[in-house]
Amino acid sequence: MCGFLLRRTRDPHLAEDLAQETFVKATRALLGWRGGNPAAWLLTIARNVLVDHVRRHRRELGLPHPDELGVPPLHIESLAVRDVLDRLPEEHRRLLTLVYFEGFSLVEVAAMTGKKHTTVKTAVWRARAAFADLYGGPHD
Repeated sequence: MCGFLLRRTRDPHLAEDLAQETFVKATRALLGWRGGNPAAWLLTIARNVLVDHVRRHRRELGLPHPDELGVPPLHIESLAVRDVLDRLPEEHRRLLTLVYFEGFSLVEVAAMTGKKHTTVKTAVWRARAAFADLYGGPHD
């Protein structure tokens, strides 16, 4: 969770403050937790805390560099990307959105989905290949 916040803010002090706020909110919300994956639950709270912070301060956060995400970059060259994403199976669309648009690392996606890191890495590779087939781009 701290890694996610640090990658998104690029400010260690702000990331620590937001992580602390995340834990405070998680502690308060613990009674309403319905079970499930605790890492995914915490990451969701962290993402919401980050969004709230950005809205409060009316700042825009830059997108992380693809190298910081731990996966090869997805080359987005036109608005046709959204159309191709909409035509993908739900699981592929969800994985690509989590990794490339929301900035979660493969380890974080694995924690959120309850799958192994290697399983998620393979699934993202397959999702990228499916995207490339529909988009007409090269496979990596």
